[in-house]
Amino acid sequence: MGLLRQFVVAVISLSQLLSIGAEEIKSSQPCGFPAIFNFGDSNSDTGCMSAAFYPAALPYGETFFNEPTGRASDGRLITDFIAKHLGLPYLSAYIDSIGSSYSHGANFAAAASTVRRQNRTIFDGGSPFNLEIQVAQFIQFKTRTAKFYKQGQGNSFPRPEDFAKAIYTFDIGQNDIAAALQRMGQEDSAAVISDIVDQLSNQIIYLYSQGARTFWIHNTGPIGCLPVAMPIHNAYNYTPVAGYLDQNGCVVYQNDMAKEFNRKLNDTVAKLRAVYLDASFVYVDMFSAKYELISNAKKEGFVDPSKICCGFHEGGNHFFCGNYNATINGTEIYAGSCKDPSSHISWDGVHYTDAANSWIANRIVSGSFSDPPVPITHSCSLA
Repeated sequence: MGLLRQFVVAVISLSQLLSIGAEEIKSSQPCGFPAIFNFGDSNSDTGCMSAAFYPAALPYGETFFNEPTGRASDGRLITDFIAKHLGLPYLSAYIDSIGSSYSHGANFAAAASTVRRQNRTIFDGGSPFNLEIQVAQFIQFKTRTAKFYKQGQGNSFPRPEDFAKAIYTFDIGQNDIAAALQRMGQEDSAAVISDIVDQLSNQIIYLYSQGARTFWIHNTGPIGCLPVAMPIHNAYNYTPVAGYLDQNGCVVYQNDMAKEFNRKLNDTVAKLRAVYLDASFVYVDMFSAKYELISNAKKEGFVDPSKICCGFHEGGNHFFCGNYNATINGTEIYAGSCKDPSSHISWDGVHYTDAANSWIANRIVSGSFSDPPVPITHSCSLA
């Protein structure tokens, strides 16, 4: 009996080792995503608003594409670097019908978009493409793609089976936070943030019901560190009260609201992960990644993070990025680009430069800012 028991134990141990080894081999294999479907705002819009309304103009796009592409940067966005890292082409905006390719996914992000429905038009700085509409556009895209394939005309689109194998990325919520900041004192900010997160979660669940299985979800960045929010660009000789700014010159109360949103989003993503066991949900801490860059700007080869490359923002006078001149109190100023965008973190006071986006993307794709800490190439392995 003793020998038999030892034999059984040895077989069980060997079986466990083989099982563990198989899991390690499985988890070490990259996902090989055939497509990306992205949802978001101007941080990841690759041409939607430019195609739908007024076309973008130089100097946007000047340093990488050498022409405006509808991206809110001098070059590429983080979503572009993600696509490159995954070995996929840059995403075309879903609504851009000219010269677009959708064989490896589509981008539904639109500048000025929010999670919640808006009560503003494009002329008020709003967007008709909130997350609910973006998801509806995706459903239409998926449905029509299947129809084209049945008719033998689907070569320019993802294969029907690619939708379940694709990665679904999200970078949205910053404009919701900005709207909540404008209404502070008029409404319950905590309740608003909870509603934003709940609505975002509902759309993710709906996409899951439509077959999506890998979700890469960015939290919101340090909105109080956007140069246009800083007192240095909004008043001359202004001395803020103690505690209004942090050590990097960022507005504390604005970042605190972003952190509260991020905390609730992280909790919600964890709950989704616990409920939908056959799907992967990765929460990406964009706030920390961007704040690390801002905190170490000089060390990383950038100028002061409060400096804005394109546009004129001084003393509360804001002339946003563009190749034009303006006059302030009889003095002519130029709102165009700086000489070296690659030395700046902020492109236009709100959005990041190609160089900054590259720096941030290189950090997040490794998984070092993710929960769980998994590289994006292996983010499907949680299911």
